Amino acid sequence: MTEQETTTPASVWTKVQGIGFGGDYNPEQWPTSVRLEDLELMREAGVNFLSVGIFSWALLEPSEGHYDFGWLDEVMDNLAGIGVKVALATATAAPPAWLVRKHPEILPVTADGTVLGQGSRRHYTPSSAVYRRYAAGITRALAERYKDHPALALWHVDNELGCHVSEFYGDEDAAAFRAWLERRYGSIDALNASWGTAFWSQNYGSFDEILPPSVAPSTLNPGQQLDFQRFNSWALMDYYRELVAVLREVTPDIPCTTNLMASSATKSMDYFDWAKDLDVIANDHYLVAADPERQIELAFSADLTRGIAGGDPWILMEHSTSAVNWQPRNQPKMPGEMLRNSLAHVARGADAVMFFQWRQSFAGSEKFHSAMVPHGGRDTRIWREVVELGAALKKLEPVRGSRVQSRAAIVFDYEAWWAAEIDSKPSIDVKYLDLLRAFHRALFLRGISVDLVHPSASLEGYDLVLVCTLYSVTDDAAANIAAAASAGASVLVSYFSGIVDEKDHVRLGGYPGAFRDLLGVRVEEFHPLLAGSRLKLSDGTVSSIWSEHVHLAGTEAVQFFTEYPLEGAPSLTRHAVGNGAAWYLATFPDPDGIEAVLDKLLAESGVSPVAAADPGVELVRRFSSDGQSYLFAINHTRSDASVSAAGTDLLTGGTFAGTVPAGGVAVIAETS
Repeated sequence: MTEQETTTPASVWTKVQGIGFGGDYNPEQWPTSVRLEDLELMREAGVNFLSVGIFSWALLEPSEGHYDFGWLDEVMDNLAGIGVKVALATATAAPPAWLVRKHPEILPVTADGTVLGQGSRRHYTPSSAVYRRYAAGITRALAERYKDHPALALWHVDNELGCHVSEFYGDEDAAAFRAWLERRYGSIDALNASWGTAFWSQNYGSFDEILPPSVAPSTLNPGQQLDFQRFNSWALMDYYRELVAVLREVTPDIPCTTNLMASSATKSMDYFDWAKDLDVIANDHYLVAADPERQIELAFSADLTRGIAGGDPWILMEHSTSAVNWQPRNQPKMPGEMLRNSLAHVARGADAVMFFQWRQSFAGSEKFHSAMVPHGGRDTRIWREVVELGAALKKLEPVRGSRVQSRAAIVFDYEAWWAAEIDSKPSIDVKYLDLLRAFHRALFLRGISVDLVHPSASLEGYDLVLVCTLYSVTDDAAANIAAAASAGASVLVSYFSGIVDEKDHVRLGGYPGAFRDLLGVRVEEFHPLLAGSRLKLSDGTVSSIWSEHVHLAGTEAVQFFTEYPLEGAPSLTRHAVGNGAAWYLATFPDPDGIEAVLDKLLAESGVSPVAAADPGVELVRRFSSDGQSYLFAINHTRSDASVSAAGTDLLTGGTFAGTVPAGGVAVIAETS
């Protein structure tokens, strides 16, 4: 290797001072007079970090091989002049019209054969060799031009990979899928064995016979579907890696990332697998206005992002100051909600808070999407709240680099999510996230922080581990979870976990397959419930969706089903394992039932709330390397709330008096 190839990129945090604050900046939409006004407004708001050039390819390269960098030179110089650092985009998220006209084969194709045309964004397939060549070309041109620019802090590679279109069915995609399968399996016999092609006469004689799992008369081969999910996730990241290789060659010291969309709504990309190729994790997050508990979904998504980052600080690359434009009814955020949202992300590990976008567009598809500078300009609630947020983040500089430390973990796996929801399962009502999010919600409401971790990740240090609907699991991951129980953790495994291996092959001998010995139970038969059905349990709570015929094999029954045909069968069990315990939950409890199960688990594990507080206060604690703790107390109610904590409120500069105002936030540098 050359010296250049072994250079490690600098951390973005060495370039961006304090908590990063800014958003997507699209100056190409505006005349010079507005761009100059932007500089004054950025200083007023305290902006120090911007993403630039995300959708500017058509202006940067107006015709093939002819570049116009004049406007971007001016923007980069102006931003450097006011001390703003830039995440410079590769501009590849929307190919220009001249490229589509010359090479229509770059366009994505859906499962039914529809070719998705231009006029929007993300109209390319990542497996197109032609598209990759042109994307690498504009990337190289940008890297060569700005490699020594003082504003450059980070490369923003493409944008929201997999958004809108995450599965690709064109001829070039099919060829890439076949090549990927051949690398994965080595022989067609190995593929046939993995996919179980003896069923329905699906045996293949060569890799050339394989097509993507598109529209078919009936259900498709589940192994083929699962591998196609894996392939598409890989193809998007392989495209990312090709652009990063160009950037590493030209700017080896500049870190690279792309903005993920980790949330309860994004399923198609395995972000835990992607993380190893990102120098810093960046995420986009948007609330659903119609969700009355949207602050809990935000917490879930932020916890997931922190898990993908391995606990390291991450970048909130996009969220909204107020309303978006793409939901059926785009309600604005309530007064103070933007501050609460932003600091909730910081509480859960973000060291940069950024928005789409800096200035609200006057034309185009997202002209009614809120921005830091709204259509109404300075004399607006949004602008005043933006300035307030900038001042607050400045006061939180001591928090930067600190980490959340949790004693509870929820195991999360994208491959298990994919496999669990491929068709032909016992019940369409079993959704991978439902029980997982129910437990996360209950922990949130109790003020207990929780990490979302991959099943292969170290579980050392966790006293409580929740394994919910982990339908697919490898032998190594199952052993990792069992080891946590032996080491002293309380481990809860739910129904429809450990059922199959990574090939989607049923683990024979009785459910729950991979966890049968750990749990000391054997499930003879599933009894999924009909829509709307409820079951009474022996503790008086009610459950839904799922039940099953559980036999004890050296374990203790803690709770029972009470109704025919499972009356007397265990619904919750506990098995002493080494220094810990393994619990099994055979149904989906109602909220009271979730609380009852948690009561038992928390009492046994010793996991407790971050602090004592009135209901409606979100609590998270970050710890710096020198042991200083910072308690975030976010009041989501319209009444003042009490929080039991002592120290200095960084936002007010005064001693914390034990009360967080209605809709307000306190960040307390705690004293022991």
